[in-house]
Amino acid sequence: MNIAMLLDMAADSAGDRRAVGDTTFAELREQARAVGGQLTARGAGRLVLAGVNSEAIPAMVFGSALAQVPFTAVNYRLADDRLREVLARAAPAVVVADERTRPRIEGVPKLDFATEGELLAPAPAEPGDGGSEVAIALFTSGTTGTPKLVLLRHHNLVSYILSTVEFMAAEPDEAALVSVPQYHIAGMAAVLSNVYLGRRLVYLPQFEPRQWVETAARERVTHAMIVPTMLGRILDLLEQTGTELPHLRHLSYGGGRMPTPVVERAMTLLPHVGFVNAYGLTETSSTIALLGPADHRTAAASGDPTVRARLGSVGRAVPGVEIEIRDADGGVLPAGEVGEVFVRGEQVAGEYEGTDARDADGWFRTNDNGRLDAEGYLFIEGRADDVIVRGGENMSPGEIEDVLFRHPAVAEVAVVGVPDTEWGETVAAAVVFEPGRHADADELRTWVTQRLRSSRAPSIVVERDALPYSETGKLLRRALRAELAAVPADRG
Repeated sequence: MNIAMLLDMAADSAGDRRAVGDTTFAELREQARAVGGQLTARGAGRLVLAGVNSEAIPAMVFGSALAQVPFTAVNYRLADDRLREVLARAAPAVVVADERTRPRIEGVPKLDFATEGELLAPAPAEPGDGGSEVAIALFTSGTTGTPKLVLLRHHNLVSYILSTVEFMAAEPDEAALVSVPQYHIAGMAAVLSNVYLGRRLVYLPQFEPRQWVETAARERVTHAMIVPTMLGRILDLLEQTGTELPHLRHLSYGGGRMPTPVVERAMTLLPHVGFVNAYGLTETSSTIALLGPADHRTAAASGDPTVRARLGSVGRAVPGVEIEIRDADGGVLPAGEVGEVFVRGEQVAGEYEGTDARDADGWFRTNDNGRLDAEGYLFIEGRADDVIVRGGENMSPGEIEDVLFRHPAVAEVAVVGVPDTEWGETVAAAVVFEPGRHADADELRTWVTQRLRSSRAPSIVVERDALPYSETGKLLRRALRAELAAVPADRG
């Protein structure tokens, strides 16, 4: 298997259909062959993208596959020293860097710089056999420590696409807007899935809400994938401007926790759009569980609390994937019990540079806590190391965040556990208020106590202008925990 076969199938079936921008699938295949030939001529061990999104990305991904060398996109937003460290680990490599990033990484040994134009130029030879079974290698986005390099082999990625995507199912007028960075697994999945679907790709260099809305309207975008922080900003802009997106049919979100009230707001503001919650990891080749449009509508309309709650779930396992919830001793837990999420399937790589993290039976531990309901819907309760342990009681930050988020004055909220001499840990909350609204700490504690219990009420409440997020929309809980640990608790 080679992911390049996905492009071959699309080009053979609909070669004159537009694939990216004004480039057809047949032309994209020729571009990929040019990239593969250029990489072979340069003796590349890897192709690295160090820059913003561009229309050349699909050709680079498939060109690397044809040359059988890994494709890697790196986080160009890293501080200079960390970016250079990551590039040094990726070397030897051919590197495509944008004009802002290249001066920051010049001088790193064994990097062969190339422009997009150079790689897309006709090559002196056909792509050769680089010999690597790794199709895509991405660095984890951890905010502390050394990032791991996740290895995704061709068979992992092809298995994911073949089991979850229907070949050439897109209508000729469909277009997918890609605004997530390519060092995020969603960016790679967008290339593979939309090419196999026969859907045109539209790229934003990077996310900006006004540009996203304007591009979606101008390009008649029908499909898009965003992270939770993007959705809130898009909704704000739509409400402020009165802009409508009549062509948008399908909006998927993932990459971080989505508060249920935000989903409800989106469904109200965009009633013609089908929403999808996609849960997955880099190590699992993207999505392993899906809450589809029908699930969203059924849950939102239901008077049954169990069904209604599924609007806050990430849905059920995709075909070919098994999910288990296990306790600390590795025992499989029944429906309703919270434990760590384990996953198994052909698409699950679970492999890092130098080590395979799967067990002997192929199970991969996600480091996410969660539970399954009786119908197999998966609820993510947060990272395993984010659980707050207060006086021996385990608490989910997400449960407390959901309650606080429903307070009319609260625009955003994040809850973490911080050290406490009496209880081991105590609950701390950072709150961003709605413009012109405010609530004091005692009011918020009472709000939580009335809806949960007093032990879950935050003893530390800090007002912030904004919460710390990564560029891919993940809340930086470690940074927030370090900040709030220095704040004295108010025990009322």
